[in-house]
Amino acid sequence: MPTLTNQYPSLKDNVVFITGGGSGIGEYLVHHFIKQGARVAYIDIDEASSAALNQRLSDEFNVTPWFRKVDVRDIAALQSAINDAAQELGRLDVLINNAGKDDRHTIENVTPEYWDNCLNINMRPHFFGMQAAAKWMKEGASIINMGSISWMRGRAGMVGYTTSKGAIHTMTRTMARELGPRGIRVNSIVPGAVVTERQKALWLTPELDQEFIDVQSLKFRIQPDDIVAMALFLASQDSRACAGQNFIVDAGIV
Repeated sequence: MPTLTNQYPSLKDNVVFITGGGSGIGEYLVHHFIKQGARVAYIDIDEASSAALNQRLSDEFNVTPWFRKVDVRDIAALQSAINDAAQELGRLDVLINNAGKDDRHTIENVTPEYWDNCLNINMRPHFFGMQAAAKWMKEGASIINMGSISWMRGRAGMVGYTTSKGAIHTMTRTMARELGPRGIRVNSIVPGAVVTERQKALWLTPELDQEFIDVQSLKFRIQPDDIVAMALFLASQDSRACAGQNFIVDAGIV
């Protein structure tokens, strides 16, 4: 397992808002931003997992992050949470649009309702999250969108998801132009095949594990901390000249 060693002084006391922070990559983001001395607010649909995470953070750091149960498909609730967190914590320095759901589906079974749901979870909240957050942000702030290499690979069996994630690429580049003149950086992280508890529970087998190793240039499985390492850099002032970019962290698949 990787060990994150970099400390970013510019993150201390920053307010970081993370969507989907209760499990998966999101919980690692919450943990490590708190470890950096940032003040973290996050939302998640899973209240039980989030409560357990908050308890672990309280035990380890004597800190409890700001949390609200929110379904990101509810744009009014999403924007209300961003506004309330920024108001209560006094500022907003970093937004990480992390929430997503990579369910598998065949093209024959996709209905208009299912298609809309894919976009409503995986794409629409990214824009409306940025819309709400930008009102609170000042020069030096950072927005990080979470993409996926699945669309770059043309991954079958998840066209609603890959379409959503492909759109994040173009959205990131456009929003970087929109917000750049105000000193707000917008970038995306494009993860490869990350080993999470969800992957282990639903899909991961020894055969699939080896399949990813075979197609990667680097012969190890990517862990959530590998994605967090890039997020910490992009949130910090060390990345002050990075904007409109999609940073691939995939051990060399694409």
